[in-house]
Amino acid sequence: MLPKCLWLFVSKVKRVTELVLDNCRSSNGEIEGLNDSFKELQFLSMANVELTSLAKLPTLSKLRKLELSDNVISGGLEVLAERCPNLTYLNLSGNKIKDLGTVEALQNLKNLKSLDLFNCEITNLEDYRDSIFELLQQITYLDGFDQEDNEAPDSEDDDDEGDEDDDDDENEAGPPGEYEEEDDEDDGASDLGEGEEEEEVGLSYLMKEEIQAVCVPLSLAEGVRGEKRKREPEDEGEEEED
Repeated sequence: MLPKCLWLFVSKVKRVTELVLDNCRSSNGEIEGLNDSFKELQFLSMANVELTSLAKLPTLSKLRKLELSDNVISGGLEVLAERCPNLTYLNLSGNKIKDLGTVEALQNLKNLKSLDLFNCEITNLEDYRDSIFELLQQITYLDGFDQEDNEAPDSEDDDDEGDEDDDDDENEAGPPGEYEEEDDEDDGASDLGEGEEEEEVGLSYLMKEEIQAVCVPLSLAEGVRGEKRKREPEDEGEEEED
């Protein structure tokens, strides 16, 4: 049985989906610690690790994107179809790939959509792009562009475009500040008009109330006083009888 600490490490490794090992130094064509334990790995970057071949690449069946730029790989690409059969993106820019025969091994990567060979010697071949697209008919983008020179979309750019569209909609609708100010002015004007009407109505209402306040309380007061005068002798009589 594995020690608990080692078991925890292995269990965490199994859940890793992205791994960046750029600028690490490979030894004998491999990077220590990179093995078949990374079952869920979908993105792996090993740029500038002095990798000379892919012979010791572990089996990563769920891997989708593989970055191998700026190494010294010159062949042996058939390993990719065996170890990473579900690749959709492969970056081999800055390696020692010279001829179409080396790239032909990528035909077995049926899901491959984007291939980058920028800054490899193979790019100096006549009709390089046409030859690659003819050889690897499953790919859509080569060195970041399709056959019609349309740039490959980037997820971050898509997000930015979405934000720009939102900004454009806001700009077309007009700056929110102006509308708020106009609304405030309109509200103020409406409030002022209502205030004036309320003041006029309120004034007449108050005048009527004032009249009632002057007349009614006085009559009531006199009535109360009269009643009090009438009741006082009776009250006195009752007190004497008591």
